[in-house]
Amino acid sequence: MPVPDVALDRSSPVPLYYQVATRLEQLIDEGELPAGSRLENEIELADRLGVSRPTMRRAIQYLVERGLLVRKRGVGTQVVHPKVRRPVELTSLYDDLAKSGQDPRTEVRSLVSEPLSDHVAGLMGLAPGTPATRIERLRYAAGEPLALMTNIVPADVLELSVEALTDHGLYDLLRAAGRVPRMARQVVGARAATPAEARLLGEPAGTAVLTMTRTAWDAGGQAVEYGSHIYRASRYSFELTLTSA
Repeated sequence: MPVPDVALDRSSPVPLYYQVATRLEQLIDEGELPAGSRLENEIELADRLGVSRPTMRRAIQYLVERGLLVRKRGVGTQVVHPKVRRPVELTSLYDDLAKSGQDPRTEVRSLVSEPLSDHVAGLMGLAPGTPATRIERLRYAAGEPLALMTNIVPADVLELSVEALTDHGLYDLLRAAGRVPRMARQVVGARAATPAEARLLGEPAGTAVLTMTRTAWDAGGQAVEYGSHIYRASRYSFELTLTSA
């Protein structure tokens, strides 16, 4: 489909390819270039926007590498589902997906009662062996698998059920129980997916995934949950806003 006009500032120190790429990314995020739509070919697009063909090619490659466009032989350049960008703040994935209109859906793969391991108990500041509930869920966004999530909740914090976790996010349930997470320690990383993880997430074996572990406490300093999640790097990113002192 024709790309709307892109305003470029040729006096700016920002490279032209990056100006083109960020404007196209904005159009994708706002739905003006919906998933599945095809762009004009690079030559036509470069001529219409008044940039060189190498500049246009570099802008498109930038978006391909970010998972927003894909090149298909015989089809051309096509828009794919935009990544979910999650601000690094104390919210749940369910909250963020619902807020951005991504239609979250949850498949609860397991829910078992088990004592806290020494490792998790140490992170939560609780005694090893404390009764807890361990949950494994597969979270979908816009009909596609996005994250495989394991969470552990002390038994005295909240009574959980498969039905409640299917219909609601964990943080929704914690808030309803008066155990609002107020502080957390979070670590973000990356690794290769195991064959089982890749299969569940719909990715090739060995694909890189993002990882996040989080321990959260309520206003009284009591641990309310520990989470260990993996996300499809092709569909997901963490977003930070930085300011200077």
